[in-house]
Amino acid sequence: MLNQVKQTHKIKLKKSQILLIGSFLVFIGLIIIFWNSFLALRDEVYADLMVDIVLSNAEGNDGEVSSVPVTNNLPSDGSEEQVQQQEAPINYDQYLGVLEIPKIGLKRGFFDTNNYYNNIEYNVAVVKGSTMPDIKNGNLILMAHSGDAYISYFAYLFLLNVGDNAYITYQKKQYKFQIVNIYDVPKNGRVKIQRNYDRTTLTLITCTKNNDQSQTVYIAELV
Repeated sequence: MLNQVKQTHKIKLKKSQILLIGSFLVFIGLIIIFWNSFLALRDEVYADLMVDIVLSNAEGNDGEVSSVPVTNNLPSDGSEEQVQQQEAPINYDQYLGVLEIPKIGLKRGFFDTNNYYNNIEYNVAVVKGSTMPDIKNGNLILMAHSGDAYISYFAYLFLLNVGDNAYITYQKKQYKFQIVNIYDVPKNGRVKIQRNYDRTTLTLITCTKNNDQSQTVYIAELV
């Protein structure tokens, strides 16, 4: 009789263990399903800015390059007054270069196109095919997210106007650019860049504020 009680106890214990293990496996499975869904959604968001770039000369001659994430200390009222930089000094040795736009309090380093962190998921990203400011009549193309996420480094580009300045520091030399054109393009996987091929250019691209169907291009020329 005592042996039967022990066997019954063991059977109940095994059933409890099986139930516990089964519940744990179901829990792990749900975590994997939700995590994969999260990654898919994230990749979809990040893919919004992974575009082919079409370069367009002011005279109409077209060319192509191949396809390709700081704190913005803005006034609380969102006004366009100049903002004072309050950031730690940039370690220039860490980056290929640094983009600075004083009007919107932006100062952010960027990496070489072959660097793992040259990705809008992490930084302001350099589009493959870009040239640095020391190349005469070249074009440095930078992209970043807008919006409210912590990686939205271009969230306040919409405050910029023609005539505003942007600066690129490259190889410890600073280059001053002035915005000459701002325009929107449809978000269809391609961005046409309308610039003067006789000028050294800085191009900034981000999603258009309050418009999910377009992207905004800022064309700046070396002063």
